[in-house]
Amino acid sequence: MINLVNKSDGEHFIHEICCLTKSGAGESRLTKSVKIHEMNKKDGNDWTMIPKLVKLIDEARPDIVHTRNWGTIDAIVAAKVKGVSSIIHGEHGWNMDDPRGANTKRRVVRRILSCAVDHFVAVSEDIKTWMISSVGIKSSKIGKILNGVDIHKFSPGGRGEARRAFGFLEEDILIGTVGRLDPIKDQRLLLQAFSNLQGDGNKLRLVLVGDGPERGSLESMREKLSCKDRIVFLGERSDIEYLLPMLDIFVLPSKNEGISNTILEAMATGLPVVATRVGGNPELVIHSKTGLLFPSGDVKGLTEAIDFYVGHEEERRVHGARGRSEAEQRFSLGRMVEEYESLYTSLLRR
Repeated sequence: MINLVNKSDGEHFIHEICCLTKSGAGESRLTKSVKIHEMNKKDGNDWTMIPKLVKLIDEARPDIVHTRNWGTIDAIVAAKVKGVSSIIHGEHGWNMDDPRGANTKRRVVRRILSCAVDHFVAVSEDIKTWMISSVGIKSSKIGKILNGVDIHKFSPGGRGEARRAFGFLEEDILIGTVGRLDPIKDQRLLLQAFSNLQGDGNKLRLVLVGDGPERGSLESMREKLSCKDRIVFLGERSDIEYLLPMLDIFVLPSKNEGISNTILEAMATGLPVVATRVGGNPELVIHSKTGLLFPSGDVKGLTEAIDFYVGHEEERRVHGARGRSEAEQRFSLGRMVEEYESLYTSLLRR
């Protein structure tokens, strides 16, 4: 959403952002002056939310309301009540409390509200299939727009500079992941696999970038491993484009994904990607061409995939270069923005 706002045509589109609870760190990444509304939603079912959203929509008078994921369902109701010209709902993935979108209540509510939505956006083929077969939304109302990555911001280069800044040596083999430290991201599996690696232990390093509810548990797990001195937690960072080039291998062990921005960023940086064969990951990572896919929760499969890249430097280089090419040709940010703007324009014309 931030990328879309930053790169959109300011002469034709004015964005306002509604945060159901409060705004957060992402606000600092906005490069435009954007009005942000904080609704201060209470935990659980907050029955005051729909009236608040109705009042906000009445004041803002938007041409389009674009909601995203289950947490914004109330805004669909509010937009319909106020007769907004076009209502779009996007599905970007699931949370750990419902990792496969199987919750019956949520599926029923989504299906009922689908009549109020003019167009749905799925960010992967996997999510689109789920919306049709599991939720029961008409396929004619669903479009797919893959996420995009800024191929200029994320690019190969700067490897040595970043390594020196964090005290890593040129000969070190850095395995890294970026993402919220959350059960659905399954970084525990990555720690377990790293401890099982058979390569030159003195050269192997594991770097975890991100913060979240699992951090304490993961750090406790690290202390019990014999390789604990080679595992580094960098915490929440806003300079991912600076950090990624210092890695040799990027890993995403998630239990489920929509379309992963971090995979796209790693590909644009020219890194080989090891990822679970879930959600939209197979749409991004071409197995044995730009990376390696393994079954979710399979520590042996993850260990073997990382081990392969540790022992094959040339494959790391070739697969990373192909990933960069894929990012340039299929996953550019310009393509994504163009598709959203085309959708907005076509709905209003209709």
